[in-house]
Amino acid sequence: MGMSNLIANESVMGDTTHLESSHFEEGKYINANPEIKQDMSNLGSILKRYLFEKRVDPTPENVPLEHIDANNLQLDDKNAVYRLGHSSILLKLEGKVWLADPVFSERASFVQWAGPKRFHPVPLDVEQLPEIEGVIISHDHYDHLDEGTIKQLNSRVKNFFVPKGVDAHLKSWGVSEDRVHALDWWESVEVGGVSLTATPAQHFSGRGLFDGNETLWASWVIKTKEHSLFFSGDSGYFDGFKLIGERFGPFDITLMETGAYDRDWADIHMLPEESVQAHIDLKGKVMVPIHNGTFDLALHPWYEPFNRVSEEAKKRSVTLATPVIGEKVSLDHIESNSSWWLNARQFIDKLDDVHAANLSSVAD
Repeated sequence: MGMSNLIANESVMGDTTHLESSHFEEGKYINANPEIKQDMSNLGSILKRYLFEKRVDPTPENVPLEHIDANNLQLDDKNAVYRLGHSSILLKLEGKVWLADPVFSERASFVQWAGPKRFHPVPLDVEQLPEIEGVIISHDHYDHLDEGTIKQLNSRVKNFFVPKGVDAHLKSWGVSEDRVHALDWWESVEVGGVSLTATPAQHFSGRGLFDGNETLWASWVIKTKEHSLFFSGDSGYFDGFKLIGERFGPFDITLMETGAYDRDWADIHMLPEESVQAHIDLKGKVMVPIHNGTFDLALHPWYEPFNRVSEEAKKRSVTLATPVIGEKVSLDHIESNSSWWLNARQFIDKLDDVHAANLSSVAD
C-alpha cells in the first residue's frame, strides 16, 4: 500500500469508526509500506546483544524536575506544553488541560514488580489535576498506554481520542463508550475549539504475545485557532512525515520521538538525526525531543539522544527546545533550551571505548 492510498483514505470531520480501514488486512493493521518488518523475527539477535553487549550509563543518577502545581494550571498560560516524562505530555490548549500518552505508573510494563522503571517521579500530583478536556493516545504499547493511569484519570477526563482498536482496551478498563473516540488515519474530530487528526506513523502494536497489530498506531495533528502542534507517537522515519507537512504544516511545535532507537529496530524507531529530518519534513518551527529521559528501553546511554539530536539540530539550523521535566514551554513564546543533561558528557570518552569494543565483537 503506497502513500497514494493514504490520501484517498481521508474522511470528513467526525467519528467514523464504523468504516473499515484500508490498511487492515486479515485481522491485522499494516504500515503504509507493507515491506516494513512487523514481527519479532530478529528477537534472538536482540536478546544476544542485551546479554553480551557492555552497557554504558543506561540510567541517570538523577533527573532534574520542575514540580507542576496542578492548582495553578488554570491560572497559567492559556497555551503551553509540559513534558511529564518519556512521551507523556500535558497540553494547555485554549485554556483547557489535555494529556497525550500519559503514563504515571512506576514501571512501563504489564506488571508493576518487573520491567522498565522510571528514572524520576511524575512532576505533578495527579489527584489534583483539574478536569481534563481530552486524553490523546498514540498506540497501545505499555510505555504509551498505561492501564493504571487510565483508571486513575477516568473520572476527570471528558473524552479519549485513540487509534482504531485501542478503544477496546479503554472500554475494558471502565471508560464509557460515549467518551472514547477511535480514529483511522486521516480522520478528524473537533472538540472545544481543538481539531485533532490521526495521521500515519510507521510502527506496530500489541500488549501480549498473541495480539500483535490488532490495533492501529498513529501520530496526531493538533490545531487550535492560534496554534498548530504535531505529536509523533512512535515511528520509524518514512515519507509520511513529508505528506503530513504538506497537508497540515507548518507546525509551531513538533513533539518528536527521539530515543529508544537501535539498528535492530530502525524501521520502527527513528534515529535522532532522522527525527530532525522528520521535523523538517513536517515544516516544524520548534522541535521538542520526547520518548527519552524516563525509561531504559534500548542499549544506548540514557543521555545519548539529547547529545545527538542537539548536534544534528545545530547542523541543520533547527530550533530545539529541551525543557526540564515539568518545565513550562509557552506556545505564545517558545523558549526553552536548558541542556540539562550535559553533565553526562564526562562519560563520552568511556562511551567511545565501549562502542569500539562492541564493534570489534560484531566483526569477530
